Amino acid sequence: METLTETASSKKKGKLKSPRGKRGGFVESLKQQKYLYLMSLPFVIWVFVFSYLPLWGWTMAFQNYKPARSFGDQKWVGFDHFKELFSDERFYLVLRNTLAMSLMGIVLGFIIPIFFAILLNELRGMIFKRFVQTVSYLPHFVSWVVVAGIVTKMLSIDGGIVNDLLMWLHITDQPIQFMAKGSWFWYIVTASDLWKETGWNTIIYLAAITGIDQELYEASRVDGASRWRQMWHITLPGIRSTISVLFIMSIGHLISIGFEKQFLLGNSLVTDYSEVLDLYALNYGLNMGRFSYGTAIGIFNSVVSIILLFTANGIFKKVTKESIM
Repeated sequence: METLTETASSKKKGKLKSPRGKRGGFVESLKQQKYLYLMSLPFVIWVFVFSYLPLWGWTMAFQNYKPARSFGDQKWVGFDHFKELFSDERFYLVLRNTLAMSLMGIVLGFIIPIFFAILLNELRGMIFKRFVQTVSYLPHFVSWVVVAGIVTKMLSIDGGIVNDLLMWLHITDQPIQFMAKGSWFWYIVTASDLWKETGWNTIIYLAAITGIDQELYEASRVDGASRWRQMWHITLPGIRSTISVLFIMSIGHLISIGFEKQFLLGNSLVTDYSEVLDLYALNYGLNMGRFSYGTAIGIFNSVVSIILLFTANGIFKKVTKESIM
C-alpha cells in the first residue's frame, strides 16, 4: 500500500511539474540546437520582411492614396475601389482569361510531367535517360524573353517553321497569322509553358519515384505483372502523396499565374485574350498612377488564392486523408 501511495503521489507531482518540464524541455532543446535556430533565423527574417511586412501596404486599397502625402494625411475611402473593381466589365474579361489559361496549365502542365517522369523511370539505358532528362529541363533556364522570341519567330508568317511545314504538307495554302488570332492565344501560351517547364517539373516526381521500395517491383515481376501493371499499381500509388501536395499548391496559385508570358507573347490584336489579373493591375493600377486600385486587385488575388488553397486542402483531406496544413 505504501508503494502504491508513493507511486500515486509521484504521478501527481509529475503532473504538477509538467508545465515546468515542458518549459525546461524547450529551453534544453534551444540550448542543444542553438546553431540550428541561428541558421534558420535569416530565413525567418527574410520571410517577415518580404512576405509579412508588405501587408501594411494593403491599407492603400482603402485610401485614395497619393505618394506625396504622409500616411496620416491620406483620405480613407473604404471599399470604394473594390466596388469600382467589381463593377468594371474589363475585370470579368480579365478574370476569364486568367482562369482559362490557369486551368489549361494545371490540367496539362500537371499531368504531363507525371507521365513523363514515369516513362523516364522506365528507361533502362542510363546514358540515354540522362541525356533526355538534361535536354528536357534545360529550357527552364531560358528567359521568357528568349522563349517569346523563339515562339514568335516559329509562328510568324515570314519564314516561320510552323507555317512552312503546314504549307509543305499541303495542309494550308497560305501562312496563318497565329499571333493575330485571339482564340488561339491561350493554346500558344499553354504549349510554350509546357515546353519550358515540363522537364523541370519532372525532377520532383523522379525523386519521389526513387523512394519507392524496389522489392515491390521484384515481387510484382515474380507474380507476372507487366511493366504497365507495375506503373499503375506501384509507381503511381507510390508518388500519390507528392502528387496531392503539388496539386493542392497549384490550386492555390490558380489566379496567380504572373504576367510575363502574356506580356511578352501578347500584342494589341489579342489583348482581349492575353490580359490577365496581374497585367490588369499593372496597366490600370501602376501605369496610370492608381496605386489604390492596383492594390485592391492584388488583395482580391491573394484572398481568392487563400480560399482556393484551404478549399482544395480540405477536399483532399477528406478524400485521400492527406493534407499540407
